[in-house]
Amino acid sequence: MTLTAASSRPRSAAPPDGVRGFLLAILILAVLLGGAVLVGWLLSGLTARFFPEAPPYLILVYTLGALLLGMPVVARLFPWMMSWYYLVPSLVFLAAFTVLPIVLTVNYAFTNYSGQNSGNPDTGVRTEAALSPDRRTLTLAEIPEGNSLAEFLRCTTPNCVGDTAVLYDEDASTPVRAQIASVEGRNITLAAPVPETFQPVSVTRINRYENVGLANFREIFARASSALWPVFLWTVTFAFATVVINAIAGLILGILLYNKRLKGRNIYRTLLFLPWAIPAVISVQMWKALLNQQFGIVNKSLGLLGIAAIPWLGDPLWAKISVILVNLWLGFPYMMTATISALATINDDLYEAASIDGASRWQQIQNITLPLLRTSFTPILLSGFAFNFNNFGIIYLLTQGGPPLAGRDATAGSTDILLSWGYNTAFAASGGQNYALASAIALIIFFLTLAISLVNFKAAGVFEEARR
Repeated sequence: MTLTAASSRPRSAAPPDGVRGFLLAILILAVLLGGAVLVGWLLSGLTARFFPEAPPYLILVYTLGALLLGMPVVARLFPWMMSWYYLVPSLVFLAAFTVLPIVLTVNYAFTNYSGQNSGNPDTGVRTEAALSPDRRTLTLAEIPEGNSLAEFLRCTTPNCVGDTAVLYDEDASTPVRAQIASVEGRNITLAAPVPETFQPVSVTRINRYENVGLANFREIFARASSALWPVFLWTVTFAFATVVINAIAGLILGILLYNKRLKGRNIYRTLLFLPWAIPAVISVQMWKALLNQQFGIVNKSLGLLGIAAIPWLGDPLWAKISVILVNLWLGFPYMMTATISALATINDDLYEAASIDGASRWQQIQNITLPLLRTSFTPILLSGFAFNFNNFGIIYLLTQGGPPLAGRDATAGSTDILLSWGYNTAFAASGGQNYALASAIALIIFFLTLAISLVNFKAAGVFEEARR
């Protein structure tokens, strides 16, 4: 009797069909990347325990190594995954630069994370301490700020059990975090003895941050009349006025320069295209010098005409006008180019037929050009509004959000838009580096932008067009 060994069926190199195959591939890639990150984190933590001076970037080295070892294993189990490996770099960058910032922003919005509450040791209130012979009790020379020891350490429990104290040696180069067993008077009893290789001479606390729920949002809306609503109204006004003025200017110039009978039109196009070609950083700084109230050439020229100097950047109203005008200089070439490109798609026979029927040039523009440009311009105007709604660059470079207004928050100047207001809250000295409040502002900006976009799409009939 002959026994025949059943041959193992080879794994298929063809991926599963339809949505199931797509979701399965994404799931496998997510597990692969997540497992590599977990291995990197565990190995870097183990390395830091035995080699405290090991560089922090080892987590990246371990993660990359785990990923390189895991990819062949996954390819052996699922041969059809080889074609998906081309997406791994894009997924890594997507997770690192898009998903992670979004997750952190949402998380910080419900905490009190700031420059003061950062989770790092507070070196500003470090105080001298003496270690007992059993190396478990630290006696502080004094309690800073005149509070009790529990208040100074900002303990989460009255007796500080399980909280953390930060110890420094003479060099104060590498802080050591020690778990607290109890506190009494000026004495801190540690849960474990201090290692013999470390001699602490001073102690400080950790400026921890914690979850505060909706406190940041309540603070924003409690002061809405002095920051949120004025800034929001100006943001909408700025975005809408910029889009309308730039569109009108670009439309007029585009129609004029599309005229084939215009001599030297290519020269005019090149000259008018230059403001768009020059980097905005250079252009805005140039305009900032031109609009200087005392030394700017604009006011010097107005003075020759007998007109008093205008505080272009020093008065709240004129500063807003200046922002819109400078943004017109930066934005009209794009609208002009879009107009010329859209006009090239219109059949010249329509204009010839209209001329034969006796239509004037204005009637041709009114009844042929403008209706046919509507389809092309609708998405351009909507995207332009969304862009200028968050146009941080022009505000920051030209006015830095100022000038300030009486009755306004220090972080919300007269020309600040929502995005620059959030920036000031997070990074400017007047905002106290309140990252949590800035994250809450970012979430509000997201929902406001989403609502405005939905209204714009509805008004433009985008949803109806998509259903066809």
